[in-house]
Formats: sequence, C-alpha cells, structure tokens
Amino acid sequence: MQPELLLFDIGNTSIKVGLANERHVLTSYTLPANAGHTSDSLGLTLLSLLRHADTDMAKLKACVASSVVPGFDPLLREAVARYLDQPLYCAPDDLPIPLENRYERPSEVGADRLVGAFAARRLCPDAASLLVVDFGTAVTFDCVSGQAYLGGLIFPGPATALAALSREAAKLPRVNLDIRAQEPAPGRDTTTSIQHGLVFGFVCMVEGLTQRLKRQMPGPIKVLATGGFAASIARVSPVFDHVLPALLLDGLRRLYYEERDIL
Repeated sequence: MQPELLLFDIGNTSIKVGLANERHVLTSYTLPANAGHTSDSLGLTLLSLLRHADTDMAKLKACVASSVVPGFDPLLREAVARYLDQPLYCAPDDLPIPLENRYERPSEVGADRLVGAFAARRLCPDAASLLVVDFGTAVTFDCVSGQAYLGGLIFPGPATALAALSREAAKLPRVNLDIRAQEPAPGRDTTTSIQHGLVFGFVCMVEGLTQRLKRQMPGPIKVLATGGFAASIARVSPVFDHVLPALLLDGLRRLYYEERDIL
C-alpha cells in the first residue's frame, strides 16, 4: 500500500519519521535530532527515506508534525516545501486536538503529550480514563478522563538520568541498560549495580506513580506506554495494558484525517 502522509514526531533526542495511509502507519524511521541539520541536509535525507520505502511521490498528500523543538520547525517546513513540494501541518497550531485542555496555561503543554493523549483516546474509546506513559529524553505521564486532558507528570528519562550520573560522578561509567534480569540483584560490580539500580528503579517508580494516579481518576482505566524504554519496563512488569511504539505517529495520522476539512 502506498503512503499518503509523511509524519514527524520531533523530540529533543530523535526525530521519528513515519509513512501512513488512512488506515495505518506503514513504516517508520528514526533520525538523530542533530543541531547541525540544514533544510537542505534534511530534505535530501527525506528523499532518501522515501526512495528506500519505494514511495510514489505523486500520492503524497501532506506532511504532519508534532514538535517540542521550536527551532527545528522552520527547517522542516522549508525542507518539505523545497524537496517534496508538500505543505506541513503542525499540531496543535494547524490541526487542533479535539480534547479539552485543562492545563492552567494550555499553550505550555508539549504537542507530543497532547497527540499521545488524543491517540490513546481514539484507540481506547470505552475506557473512562487513560494514563499515557511516554519514555523519551523525559518521561511523561499524561492523564485523560472522558474527552478532557487533565495534565500529568514529567521527570528525567532513563538515558538522561544515566548521562547525568556519569557526568556528575567521575568514577561511574555510562552503561548499557539492556539487561535480561527479571528481578533486581545486589550488584557485585559497578556496571551491574548501575544497570539494576536504574532499570528496576524506573520500574518501581512507574508502578508506584501509576497506582497513585489511577486512584485519582474514574475507572475503568487503561495504561498505554510508548517510547524506547517502554518495552524494557513491560518485560518485567505488568503495569501497562498496551505498549505502542508508534502511538504518536498514529495520533498524527488520525488527527490529519479527522481534521483535514479545516485545512
């Protein structure tokens, strides 16, 4: 099936690029959020991705993005206009998100959080409330009840915590957090101590915060997770009902097809 949309989930560490049609996100790629990008380098990279995916450029209808990096947005807009001859629609500015935003200052909520909340609501229409956990540079917990976005929590992500630990403690190395243990064990070397401390520390934090937040929302409640570390948590804990790596891209896809009449 040929894609009609080019989707961008622009984060602080990486850019997820997806290709979608009206029914599905068909495939995705991850690019570094490189400060050295120019509109030309970005446009040429996108052309390469589209060739790799064997995309019929004539069938592309639009580019849709959510971004938490304002300085990147003009580069992307220029790149898709020059190299793809496509409009770029950004959520929520161009594509309003159909949830009541109960933040005290609604404009302060990251677009990625609102798109994730919207996608979760569309995927779980029968749940009274939803909790969306997104693992990126920061971990965010976002609460949805009915058709209202209630707000949430933000704290450093696993990679951010690990980088801070190795930066601030001279004798502690950066380690790989991909472990196979099912339970924490007393580490008998520094690497194992850091690995088990961080991985199972995040497991316990996610479990504890999930339980505390669920007590404040009407049920039944579904817990959805996305982002790179979600699968590591799910491997050792049943805290999530669903792990959806493409949740934000799917939210952008759904948003475009629901709201395209206003464009």
